[in-house]
Amino acid sequence: MTMGLRRVWDRLSIYLPVLLMGLLALGTWWLVRNAPQTQEPRPASAPRHEPDYVMQGFSIKSFDASGRLQSEVQGAVARHYPDTDTLEIDEVRLRSLAADGRIVHAEADRALSNADGSEVQLHGNARVVREAPAAKGMVQPRMEFRGEFLHAWPQLERVRSDKPVTLTRGKDRFTADSMEYDNLEQVLQLRGRVRGVLVPAR
Repeated sequence: MTMGLRRVWDRLSIYLPVLLMGLLALGTWWLVRNAPQTQEPRPASAPRHEPDYVMQGFSIKSFDASGRLQSEVQGAVARHYPDTDTLEIDEVRLRSLAADGRIVHAEADRALSNADGSEVQLHGNARVVREAPAAKGMVQPRMEFRGEFLHAWPQLERVRSDKPVTLTRGKDRFTADSMEYDNLEQVLQLRGRVRGVLVPAR
């Protein structure tokens, strides 16, 4: 090795650690820049309001322990929504039979019911009818509610509406802007513009 080449090598060997440290830092920077980023945990998205099953032209009947029919629900189309656990029924027809023989019918263009059917909202041409009891000695006349919206609790025997309704009780007829009826307590509240026609008993 010549003297000139040895001098160049000696000078390079002085800066070699600095060059190696620079290359190492550059490599580390490149790795950090190109390494995959850890993903932030995404918040759980709310379930979408989409039906998980659909029934068409159906009829559902429920019976008590002795085999007596308690209720029947019929409809053109039913959709179950798991996010709210509700059942939406088109062209709904309901029938409920109490142990004492009382029969209640309900129908509407559309109904929205909770999971156990204890609360039903009737929309469009809504009608709820409590037939006159068949048992002797019962003097309650047939009662019918009509309106564009009726909110019913079949087990509690309550009907409520915040929209105009027409009530027919026997031959008597009433209209009101809103109403609330509790059959168990035998209380009827009519609110707003209330009009009534009472037919005398003969």
